[in-house]
Amino acid sequence: MQLRIFTEPQQGATYDDLLAVAKATERLGFDAFFRSDHYQRIGSGDQGPGSTDAWITLAGLARETSRIRLGTLVTPATFRLPGPLAIGVAQVDQMSGGRVELGFGTGWFDGEHTAYGIPFPPVGERFARWEEQLEIITGLWEAEKDYSFEGTYYRLADSPALPKPVQRPRPPIIIGGTGAKRTPRMAARYADEYNVPFHSVEQTGEAFERVRQAAGRPLVYSAAQVVCVGADEAELERRAAVIGNSVERLREEGLAGTPSEVLDKIGRFAELGAERIYLQVLDLSDLDHLELIAAEILPHV
Repeated sequence: MQLRIFTEPQQGATYDDLLAVAKATERLGFDAFFRSDHYQRIGSGDQGPGSTDAWITLAGLARETSRIRLGTLVTPATFRLPGPLAIGVAQVDQMSGGRVELGFGTGWFDGEHTAYGIPFPPVGERFARWEEQLEIITGLWEAEKDYSFEGTYYRLADSPALPKPVQRPRPPIIIGGTGAKRTPRMAARYADEYNVPFHSVEQTGEAFERVRQAAGRPLVYSAAQVVCVGADEAELERRAAVIGNSVERLREEGLAGTPSEVLDKIGRFAELGAERIYLQVLDLSDLDHLELIAAEILPHV
């Protein structure tokens, strides 16, 4: 089981905050540093310094780290045109020496679109655009020569399909969600990894099975869970309070408790076939939290 650190910078974090977490991620032996791709805080509360751009952040971290994988959970198709996104991700893959992964979805948070003037089509159109973008991005990366595409929403004519990513034929693509029809179909066609975010063990297993039946080929299966670990109950309660949640709820809905409790729940995900767990770290200033996880959980998974 690989453990990956997953951050939510739209809740208020600077590049330097993320750099400190990414360096700790690498130093402590975690597999990867991932971040969300949002432009505005989700929910109420102080906006802090605001969000940062996901791919600009990852470009910087590509030069500041040397081992860990880097990626998004997930980049919305609404944020960027497919051609420029393919170029940007390929460039960050080059800058990192081939360590980039693209988590890619339809986009869902209408508030950030309104706040920054980003078009937000109805859900059916978002899915249709997302599908065309996936075909274009993978097509550009994998094309040996020029690339053309004619769709409902996008047209590419004689693109040189450059630059190429370091990873061949392309960087891994992660598709997530628990939709019963479109998500399994899209994962089966385009994904290297299928991720279930923030669901129970039972719901995660059901979603895995739907994708297995649709895919008919090997995929990496993963889950994302809020993490909150304490060496004892007092430390656990302190960390839960800082992120505005209760220990009871976190134990029920995330990976929370003592190291042994968290290891037990990770084991339940492993029994479903999960090979990776994305640990959603909400307090980016608490590097001692990462130290505890690295010391007491990472060696045992």
